[in-house]
Amino acid sequence: MLQGKRIGLGITASHCTYDQILPVISELQENGATVVPVITHSVLTAATRFGTGEEWIKRIEDATGEKVISTIVGAEPFGPTSPVDIMIIAPMTGNSMSKFANAATDSPVLMAAKATLRNGSPVLLGISTNDALGLNGYNVMKLLNTKNVYFIPFGQDDPYKKPNSLISDFTKMVPAAAAALEHKQLQPLLIIHEK
Repeated sequence: MLQGKRIGLGITASHCTYDQILPVISELQENGATVVPVITHSVLTAATRFGTGEEWIKRIEDATGEKVISTIVGAEPFGPTSPVDIMIIAPMTGNSMSKFANAATDSPVLMAAKATLRNGSPVLLGISTNDALGLNGYNVMKLLNTKNVYFIPFGQDDPYKKPNSLISDFTKMVPAAAAALEHKQLQPLLIIHEK
């Protein structure tokens, strides 16, 4: 289903979800895709309890077999000269989602997404944000109604302790990407996370 496809994988600063993304990189490759990683500045520079930027860059590059794109200039060729078939942003933070929904292009990931949309190719979002049902709710709805933008199915990850939080089910990335390449939204979009 993804045989021969060139996939841009944008990674933003939801550090707690990186361990969920790495296995899916292998799954994308097993389905015949080439995965080109793109990161935001905060992924590169942050040191958290989940690891340092340097550690994650090495793990991402080892998983993809590609050098990480970490500059806006490096991501710009996704438009005219080195396009991808689909741009996946996973995890996508509320901060990046807000900027994307409002056409701000201040990171390599958002530049790659903008360039992909310019080519008429799909952008697939795997959200991970504590305010998706709060201040960012408007941006979720706006992007749900944006041409060529699709979502990995998502739901509340902890409705009682974090009622505004939504996170995608990253195990659904491959079928969601296959659907987006056909300009379809994988359904059901809204899911219940099992604890």
